[in-house]
Amino acid sequence: MVTIVPSFGRIGEENAFAVLARAGQLAADGRDIVNLGIGQPDMPTPPHIVEAGIKALRDGHHGYTPAVGILPLREAVARDLHRRHGVEVSPDSVMIVPGGKVTMFMAILMFGEPGAEILYPDPGFPIYRSMIEFTGATPVPVPIREANGFAFSAEETLGLITARTRLLILNSPANPTGGVTPKAEIDALVAGLAAHPDVAILSDEIYGTMTYDGEGHHSLLRYPGIRERLIYLDGASKTYAMTGWRLGWSVWPKPLYDAARKLAVNAHSCVNAATQWAGIAALDGPQDCVAGMVAEFDRRRRLVVEGLNALPDVSCITPKGAFYAFPNVERTGWKAKTLASALLEEAGVATIGGPDFGVHGEGYIRLSYANSPENILRALERMGTFLAARPNG
Repeated sequence: MVTIVPSFGRIGEENAFAVLARAGQLAADGRDIVNLGIGQPDMPTPPHIVEAGIKALRDGHHGYTPAVGILPLREAVARDLHRRHGVEVSPDSVMIVPGGKVTMFMAILMFGEPGAEILYPDPGFPIYRSMIEFTGATPVPVPIREANGFAFSAEETLGLITARTRLLILNSPANPTGGVTPKAEIDALVAGLAAHPDVAILSDEIYGTMTYDGEGHHSLLRYPGIRERLIYLDGASKTYAMTGWRLGWSVWPKPLYDAARKLAVNAHSCVNAATQWAGIAALDGPQDCVAGMVAEFDRRRRLVVEGLNALPDVSCITPKGAFYAFPNVERTGWKAKTLASALLEEAGVATIGGPDFGVHGEGYIRLSYANSPENILRALERMGTFLAARPNG
């Protein structure tokens, strides 16, 4: 019997896709399901971006591209970063990749090995821990606490760094909590990292365009003192409703860029050409589509927070970014994953249990408000009816 190497036994999953599949199965069986589980905008990709992809195909862009991406798109990324963050980025440090996860995969492979430690946010995107464990490195969770507005604490994060720490992963605005870390906390973290010059940093800023209530997004690219060890992660999936196009990009320090290029050559060769030309239209085209989507998410955010706080024994602080709410359900008496499963199977509402995002996720569930206001209201009504009928688990 064939066997695979033991490291594959350590790979985890992103349970949002399992919930999506189960919700689809229930819907196929005739159930009416409201899906607040998957983190995917319900808006279509803006028409001018779609047309750019179609034009690229008609113009004959059917072949391989450079593994790092076409130069016009890398230049567009550099212009976008200058426009949004006021930073100078060389197109030669930009890499075009098929989605955000690829940058995580590359960075963790570069620094993860037995004996190494990698710090990651918890609760956080589950692929961080999955990939760390795959490499044999020790995952060290950085607690993301409700009491801190779901922002990371610079003091607590710095206190977890040891001589074995190789990589620190940061995410703001954050999945699954919607937390946004304020500039003062980022300033303190960067200042403290000066004492740890051998620690690389992966900054996942995929939700960087989605902040609310006047809260600004402060990119780690703005800190010259860490640029030589900073890996910046971004992409088109959330900002431009392009999840299925599989278009991400990253900015690498010069010493790491060629290693990332080699991984791209070995893994995926290149991002498909038409998607890259569509990406140029997204970045260089009108940005009112982004502002419109964020304004709509803001409206839904207020709706979902108000509705969650009206549910029996549920409380929810107001998220400052992304399109997720992370309500506290501890007082309901339910374990979070059990509650999420029961809501799907019995109430027809798909959510994700907090422990799917880490050990500090118990007591919470994640709701995506990237769904219509009508569906959000239906889901909240069903959740209220369920919790009233099934108190204390």
